Amino acid sequence: MQYKVKLEKTDEGYAVWCPGLPGCWSQGNTEQEALENMKDAIESYLLTVEDLLKDKESRMVEISA
Repeated sequence: MQYKVKLEKTDEGYAVWCPGLPGCWSQGNTEQEALENMKDAIESYLLTVEDLLKDKESRMVEISA
């Protein structure tokens, strides 16, 4: 899967967030570190959503981009 992220240089390094996943953000000292940290943040985000939906009725929808 691919997610579009926004990356911003800050005084402390880099901040990165995923507009498609509200509240999913990370940071790092370098651009590469921030992007690697963001991968972990996205995986954790998706696992949390999956856990929250466990035992709940849900459906999948497919869209074409």
